[in-house]
Amino acid sequence: MLQIVPEPRTGLAASATAEYSCRVTPSRLVTLVCIAQVCAQIGAYTWPALLPGFIADWHITNAEAGWITSLFYAAYTVSVPFLVTLTDRVDPRSVYLTGVGLTVASHLGFAVFADGPWSAGVARVVAGVGWAGTYMTGLKLLADRVEPTLMSRAVAGHAAGIGIAGALSFLFAGTLNRWVGWRGAFAAAAGAAVIAWLLVFLWAPAQKPRADAPAAGKLFDFRPALRNRSAMAYAVAYCAHTWEMNALRGWAVAFLAYVASSTGEGSPWLGPTVVATAMGLVGTWASVAGNEVSIRLGRQRLVRLAMTSCVACGAVIGFLGPRSYPLAAALVLLYALLIWLDSSSLTAGAAGSADPSRRGATLALHSMAGYAGGFVGPLMIGWILDLAGGMSAKGWGLAFLHVAVVALIGQLGFMALRPRDLAGDRSHAAPPNPERVPAEPPIATPPEAMGTKTGARLPKK
Repeated sequence: MLQIVPEPRTGLAASATAEYSCRVTPSRLVTLVCIAQVCAQIGAYTWPALLPGFIADWHITNAEAGWITSLFYAAYTVSVPFLVTLTDRVDPRSVYLTGVGLTVASHLGFAVFADGPWSAGVARVVAGVGWAGTYMTGLKLLADRVEPTLMSRAVAGHAAGIGIAGALSFLFAGTLNRWVGWRGAFAAAAGAAVIAWLLVFLWAPAQKPRADAPAAGKLFDFRPALRNRSAMAYAVAYCAHTWEMNALRGWAVAFLAYVASSTGEGSPWLGPTVVATAMGLVGTWASVAGNEVSIRLGRQRLVRLAMTSCVACGAVIGFLGPRSYPLAAALVLLYALLIWLDSSSLTAGAAGSADPSRRGATLALHSMAGYAGGFVGPLMIGWILDLAGGMSAKGWGLAFLHVAVVALIGQLGFMALRPRDLAGDRSHAAPPNPERVPAEPPIATPPEAMGTKTGARLPKK
């Protein structure tokens, strides 16, 4: 196997290089892991993409279909605190490979054994556990192997890879379903996940356990991470952020379909699913661009700006959108851009604020908070629509208005906890180094020396 010489490092990065052998440079490792995440995620939305066909073929209710969809997020939320925290003591590479292996098993099991809601539900639970061992552990794998100044862009690239795969997942599943059927689509998703497993297994360097890893009895003690106000500020904002994101992602197609049917302005070239795919791509671009802006403008400023904009857009999209389909489509794309704008910045903020020895536990809490909000958001939209008497301009307005309120609460919590910017952000002020010895005060120059240097004669005594 070709061995690539690592790039020179200094400081902590130099000690890491000396301790662990590395097969690729940090920048190339980021690229490889991002490609692996695309392969692991490309089949994530195969079930929702083919959901109408399953409802018709299996004669299941909308409620049963909704629960099968939600089981994925529930399994993720329950599993992620344990799997990601485990990376503080175990090499994240091992946990990642296990998670991708479960992803392969879930897709392959669905393709071979699924024949109804129960077997489909079991496969989705396994997929959720697999994603819990893949998503944040992939980020932890990078965070432990790259320099702090590269971490922010590594997080942005990681999020971009997942976002692009998620956006293309619908096209991936729909195309393969037409060619080889839904079982073939799930089998292809399993094959893509196998590629992800091989990429990390072959090229990501293995690491020895950290010298400062928490003891076995303290590994799942989340109190130190909870006391990290800066990391928890980003987690609170991430909860509101994912609440918004999944609410829009889960109901955008239904919202646009309602507007198209009520106004008669639908277009086959700009149908709801086309807008939803564009929404995912716009969001991915916004996430990466937002991280670059946060490096230059300041992470806190970018997050506050994005959340304030989301409050404003969420408060009006449900009331204005039903007036015109083109307006609704434009508002959905704008709302997606604003929601995703601080996505990478929030996760990078949590990773960069974490104590390196507790980074796994910190990212576990961060991810659990996000997916808990992501689980509740879509359910709240449906509940409010039912309370409003079904899909109507008033119902959609109130449904999205609740998302705006959640974003406002998240922003207030973020500001109250006073997070800090990261190393590499231009607004970041480097903390004083307690080990640095202050410079000694200058020694006063005696008058005789001054006289001899300046050529002035001293008076004789």
